[in-house]
Amino acid sequence: MSDSERSRTTTEAPATPEPRATANRSTTPGSDAFKHYIASGWADREEILPPAREQAPSALERRLALSAAFPGKRLVIPAGSRKQRSNDTDYPFRAHSAFSYLTAWASDSEPDSVLVFEPSETGHDVTLYFRERAGRDSEEFYANPEIGEFWIGPRPSLAQVAADLGLATAGIAEIESVPIDESTLVLRETAGHLPEGAGAEADAELARVLSEQRLVKDAYEIEQMRLAVDATARGFDDIIADLPRIASLERGERAVEGVFNARARLDGNTVGYDTIAASGPHACILHWTRNDGPVVPGDLILVDAGVELDSLYTADITRTLPVSGRFTDVQRRVYEAVREAADAAFAIVRPGIRFREIHQTAMAVIARKTAEWGLLPVSAEEALEADNQQHRRYMVHGTSHHLGIDVHDCAKARREMYLDGVLEPGMVFTIEPGLYFQPDDLTVPEEYRGIGVRIEDDILVTASGAENLSIGIPRSADDVEAWIARLAR
Repeated sequence: MSDSERSRTTTEAPATPEPRATANRSTTPGSDAFKHYIASGWADREEILPPAREQAPSALERRLALSAAFPGKRLVIPAGSRKQRSNDTDYPFRAHSAFSYLTAWASDSEPDSVLVFEPSETGHDVTLYFRERAGRDSEEFYANPEIGEFWIGPRPSLAQVAADLGLATAGIAEIESVPIDESTLVLRETAGHLPEGAGAEADAELARVLSEQRLVKDAYEIEQMRLAVDATARGFDDIIADLPRIASLERGERAVEGVFNARARLDGNTVGYDTIAASGPHACILHWTRNDGPVVPGDLILVDAGVELDSLYTADITRTLPVSGRFTDVQRRVYEAVREAADAAFAIVRPGIRFREIHQTAMAVIARKTAEWGLLPVSAEEALEADNQQHRRYMVHGTSHHLGIDVHDCAKARREMYLDGVLEPGMVFTIEPGLYFQPDDLTVPEEYRGIGVRIEDDILVTASGAENLSIGIPRSADDVEAWIARLAR
């Protein structure tokens, strides 16, 4: 496979796109005198080529693996475009995970870039097409708020990106010469302006192979996961240290979200997903991200959060905390039942078992506990039968999902490779059982209503078993109480 560090240039730059909805705000001068003056008097920019980044060799191995899976096929993997938030304001750009996985271009990648695998006698020639920076003599430099350097800061040249990523590069205008025909597979999820071409079924195969390729993490990815967990642990420490202030605010959940987001921006790129800061009965809402309620002493607060690094790898961790620093007897009972389910699931993790067995093991504990408390109309054994499942009323979600460059990683993998797949060393996933007793659930005693508990850890499969990457973040009820006592100001 040819994958050199050469850089191709183009003599004809693509037309500058019209900035959106700025006509009523634009006061940029248009006189010839202004254009001449702003284009002159700039110091020469030295073209400094960076060394290849740390993850470039790993990305090369991933491209080789993908090339081997599709001999003779042209593969097109777009990074995606900016997404409009409102009018002429965009959300922060994040490249598609598959694009970053294959290029190592992550938080610093350019929108609308496209990675192309062109079939060759030795496999594929791979080229990264992107919009390079414009010269200071162009109107784009000062008049385009979307990509002009006067507006958004320095942008890389073709040669700099080629050296940085160990990839051939070309100007985005040249993408028009890439045929989209019967031999072309396109990752359609982010195809943007690319014309329709290959069939949807073949394109879906490309997405599937890319998902399945990511099921087993390489050494670089595992190290990134460790770093993401470490940063997330610091974010949880920050929340606990600020709990007294948070509890005094009308919308304390927002303060929890803000404290964690600050850590994510300091130690990483951003959060890996919208933080769940669910206090009191909000903890029974599985994806509560409105985060507009108070954090009341005596209640529990469920915090589900993860730091995404500049590499785009993210942690995904949940801890449930007593706001006052101490669990009540009922809260502790529910909390320790969830921890028992998590511990039981972790205990069976090793190469050779099926992924679904993790969920089944956790559910056996949940069924037993809810039956012991008299919440089920049948025995635990009967509830676990496929035609019953009454215990799932109190935990309707799954116990585990793969984790990596996406928080729900490898989502396009086949069922036989994912849910029914066999564990291998290098797989990373969550274990996250919970119990949620809705405030209006008449099947549970009143003292349970409004209590929601989840404990979530990030797990690495090793050659002989498993490692809990987030074991350093307190998990038992006793340890959580000691954690709060130590840090809360």
